[in-house]
Amino acid sequence: MIEIKQYACEYRSVWDEFVEHSKNGTFMLKRDYMDYHSDRFIDNSLMFYKDKKLIALLPANINQSVLYSHQGLTYGGIILGERNKTLDSIFLFETLLSYLKSKEIHKFIYKRIPHIYHQYPSEEDLYCLFKYGGHLCRRDISTTIKLSNKLRFSKSKKNGVAQANRSNVVVCENYDYSYFFEMEKKVLKRHKAKPVHTAEEMKVLASKFPNNIRLFCSKYKGDIISGVLVYSTEKCAHLQYIANSEMGKKIGGLDIIIQHLVEKEYRNKDYFDFGISTESNGYILNEGLIAQKEMFGGRAICYDQYELEIK
Repeated sequence: MIEIKQYACEYRSVWDEFVEHSKNGTFMLKRDYMDYHSDRFIDNSLMFYKDKKLIALLPANINQSVLYSHQGLTYGGIILGERNKTLDSIFLFETLLSYLKSKEIHKFIYKRIPHIYHQYPSEEDLYCLFKYGGHLCRRDISTTIKLSNKLRFSKSKKNGVAQANRSNVVVCENYDYSYFFEMEKKVLKRHKAKPVHTAEEMKVLASKFPNNIRLFCSKYKGDIISGVLVYSTEKCAHLQYIANSEMGKKIGGLDIIIQHLVEKEYRNKDYFDFGISTESNGYILNEGLIAQKEMFGGRAICYDQYELEIK
């Protein structure tokens, strides 16, 4: 028998410890990260026990009889222990569906964790979604470098790095989130978008996860001209935000940061992920944006969401 408990704050340390030792969890699925926007979502995270031992977690929120995993996160999905096997996952999924039905949940939106974040193979959920009638409802495309491969910057990116070096552009870690987010707002405004986080929220998150959330900038004559905010997990360095000023574009301010990150700062990771380049639930591809990312040597991986009717 598998018992399902709804998460409550007294289970915080138990939750975080399980994520720490899971085969597919990351710092973004710990409670200090999940709960920063708890006022925007009704948390309905679940904990799965077998013989009184915690075996899985589901970060989730509920909205009008629909369970999401999780609307406030880039990815969610079921977090599993290293000893979990396929049959265990099937039984777990059956129990979850029965539980959701008993709670009068009509639909389950599942935002799975891309494989580049897995510490150990963990795609049992894909089989379970197929087996129980889940269908793909959204697919976003991201651009990722596999760092064990030889990096192949395009000629224009190599020229950008050379220009930055000639201009004595300096790359450094930075903590001025307010300045960076003002620069980021200007970039996103051109695409009729805005940052998901505020500068203040990011300062708090970075203080709680100083080894995972880091801001890197390039400076020209003492002024910040480009910057990237990196989310670092065990296997992958992910660019959460990218900002480039007009001067940065002119003299390779962003190019030299990327070179520094992939060749020095995160060279021991498996993957370097630039993030998605899609809009309108994945149907619209920003061709210019993805082309820029591919010039650094990245190629496609997908961030998928599935929908499952609870019958």
